[in-house]
Amino acid sequence: MTASDWKKIYNQLRNKPAKLQKFIKHCKPKDRKFGIAAKKCQRCGRLGAHLSQYGLNFCRQCFREIAEEIGFKKYS
Repeated sequence: MTASDWKKIYNQLRNKPAKLQKFIKHCKPKDRKFGIAAKKCQRCGRLGAHLSQYGLNFCRQCFREIAEEIGFKKYS
């Protein structure tokens, strides 16, 4: 089950607090400490292809878009 599926279920159960609490108790997603789902892009929220060097925390697509604004140069 993906992260968006969990958000959909939370939205559906928002009007039923007892069922929401039971769902959260038994079925909530784990807090990730390592692996691909542990880090998200700060800008778009993507999980894969993550650049955490220099404390950036961007996916590769977002990094390419804003690299020159941050101060990186492209050497060809």
